[in-house]
Amino acid sequence: MEYIRVTKDNLEKEHICCAISNNADIQVSSKKAWLAERFDEGLVFLKSTERGKCFIEYIPAEYAWIPVQAEGYMYIDCLWVSGSFKGHGYSNDLLSACIKDSRQQGKKGLCILSSAKKRGFLADPKFLKYKGFSVADESDCGIQLWYLPFGQDETVPQFKECARHPHTDFKGIAVYYTNQCPFPAKYVPVIEKIANERGVEFHAVHIADRETAQNAPSPVTNYALFQDGEFITNEIQSDKKFLKLINQ
Repeated sequence: MEYIRVTKDNLEKEHICCAISNNADIQVSSKKAWLAERFDEGLVFLKSTERGKCFIEYIPAEYAWIPVQAEGYMYIDCLWVSGSFKGHGYSNDLLSACIKDSRQQGKKGLCILSSAKKRGFLADPKFLKYKGFSVADESDCGIQLWYLPFGQDETVPQFKECARHPHTDFKGIAVYYTNQCPFPAKYVPVIEKIANERGVEFHAVHIADRETAQNAPSPVTNYALFQDGEFITNEIQSDKKFLKLINQ
């Protein structure tokens, strides 16, 4: 497999948004705009030269859009290999490239979000454990911060208190999201329309800067859905999923 690093110079022509290729799509345009502002902060987007879900995205933890204390670590936004790309060792390739790059930059290690059992839109804990990662911290909602230190005496990264105890004062449904993931740009308006039609109180909180993201009331900021103040899920809701949720 050959890989290519997406940069400012090739961002417009490269396929980067999972299953979407049209730059005019709101999912693609929002994601690319977000990426364009992160490259100078050290973000790396490494992907297969073949079109599909086979990429890794990482950034120095000080610049990550999540509420963690992980100074000196590299934070992995997303490691996604799926479909026909699974089972060929590509996840190993991408993670190895991240480790090599992070070591060369003098980082203390890597950290990434996962959970005790596999959840959608989070890293596979079985794969992480196999690669030497372990749990550094855990939120009340079950989302965990995993880490891979490069030395024996490295400090252990941890969640900020706001992430360890996720809660919001909004009544009804509240969705916090960023453009780091392309999908919320499409699906948040979809479920907001459904909520309005059903008379369900709805609050969409678009996190548009790093400081807000690093102090968000959830360990995951790509997409966090709350109901009456309590964290419900990090899985992006389609119309069918959302209707099932509110009907319950």
